[in-house]
Amino acid sequence: MTFSLKSSTALALSLGILSTPVFADMDAARAFLDSEIGDLSVLPRAEQEAEMQFFVDAAQPYQGMEIKVVSETIATHEYESQVLAPAFTAITGIQVTHDLIGEGDVVEKLQTQMQSGENIYDAYINDSDLIGTHWRYQQVRNLTDWMAGEGAAVTLPTLDVDDFIGTSFTTGPDGKLYQLPTQQFANLYWFRYDWFNDERTRLTSKKRMVTIWAFRSTGPHMRTSPSSLQAVT
Repeated sequence: MTFSLKSSTALALSLGILSTPVFADMDAARAFLDSEIGDLSVLPRAEQEAEMQFFVDAAQPYQGMEIKVVSETIATHEYESQVLAPAFTAITGIQVTHDLIGEGDVVEKLQTQMQSGENIYDAYINDSDLIGTHWRYQQVRNLTDWMAGEGAAVTLPTLDVDDFIGTSFTTGPDGKLYQLPTQQFANLYWFRYDWFNDERTRLTSKKRMVTIWAFRSTGPHMRTSPSSLQAVT
């Protein structure tokens, strides 16, 4: 659903001090590739290890530091919290604590942090619906500028942002990327193409829709919102 203490993006990172140091480890990276990636990647093993080596090297200045992340509790984020976060810690030596809470609680904590300036979390995995908020309030780092500037040294050179699905929904009106999509809810809709092209069916459906719309617009609940119309059709 931000780098430095400015708050969130779909992925957002910032660093603080951790009491118990851990160290970057290429052996941990290889173990992660063996257990979690295997033959799932389009990259050959040598290129996978090269990317892991980049993370190990880039993390050297940040050994023993901590990132606190929060997301809602769904299976995707459970995997991030229980598998990816510990793996990232083992590979980079940067401690990641990924909390799982309710969806509403994520928004509430983000709101509180933006309004109070108190750093509750360093990273928020939040819905792309918040792109407008992030752009208007400018309390998150836009990733476009950050990856090209301050964060260039820790941005994977082979990162292909254009390969991510949904970046149009996480890009602000200024053309800057504020959130990096981590998951998608892919919906597939089936419809009867012949019905949609049958004039009699189309006229009947249109008449029924207008009748229901007229009733709802003048009925006891005055349900005239577009969402009501969509629910009816």
